[in-house]
Amino acid sequence: MARLLFAAALVAVLASPAAAQRTYPPVLNEAKSHVYKTVEGTELSLWAFTPKDHQPTDSRPAIVFFFGGGWKNGSPTQFEQQCRYLASRGMVAITADYRVASRQGVKAVECVRDAKSAIRWVRSHAKELGIDPQRLAAGGGSAGGHLAACAGVISEFDDAKEDPAVSSRPNAMVLFNPAVSFDPALAGDDRRAAGLSERMGVEPEKLSPAHHVQPGLPPALVLIGTKDFLIAGNRQFVERMKAAGNRCDLDLYEDREHGFFNYGRKGSADFLKTTESMDRFLTSLGYLSGEPTVMTFFGAK
Repeated sequence: MARLLFAAALVAVLASPAAAQRTYPPVLNEAKSHVYKTVEGTELSLWAFTPKDHQPTDSRPAIVFFFGGGWKNGSPTQFEQQCRYLASRGMVAITADYRVASRQGVKAVECVRDAKSAIRWVRSHAKELGIDPQRLAAGGGSAGGHLAACAGVISEFDDAKEDPAVSSRPNAMVLFNPAVSFDPALAGDDRRAAGLSERMGVEPEKLSPAHHVQPGLPPALVLIGTKDFLIAGNRQFVERMKAAGNRCDLDLYEDREHGFFNYGRKGSADFLKTTESMDRFLTSLGYLSGEPTVMTFFGAK
């Protein structure tokens, strides 16, 4: 029973109304849209925010964000503000759409395929986008953080129609309270979580980044609140990453719950803090330079 309750809670919280109410179809006037994939009659787009002086001949670092919403709903607008900020710092910052259950009736495994397709498309269009294909990060929140982590950690579930010679693995990961472990032991029961298996479309362990950690994975930043129901799984993922010799920074926020990092939530104080943390992580990798300008950019005091 405990494991079934864990599965129900996972789906319910990750598909919270806050995620569902974000604007869809997205309106992102400051960005240029590109269709990266057409599947079963659905065109999937991504939106690229670029620095003011950006040229196609540039070789900028880039990041692709995936929205949260329990693999069920949500909108690319969730990461608009992070994209705007990173573009002001010199990166090409992208927010991507992908298929979800409420719109296309898909399982989570297809969401993972789409995320990998988005990363592969960006890398294969590096010259058009003016980016460095070897400095391409993936980011996301909640279920979107799960997609970014799957792309960085799990080698399966690429789209069979795409060129495997172009890697779908990002060079770094920025994960906001991600779903990174579907370990039944964390729920304290060994019964089968049928609800979670149904939602994933495959056995949950196959889509559990913590179960696929190995040496040589991209560096990661994990940002999560200490009262988030996913905290145990996040700790497990971080511990396994470090044990395998991978860099994995854990940025904890005391007494914060799921979704604390979103722009506009409780005055955006945690949004500003997490954006600065992301900036410092990307700077440490050589993707950005200088001190963060978060407070100035958003007019905060």
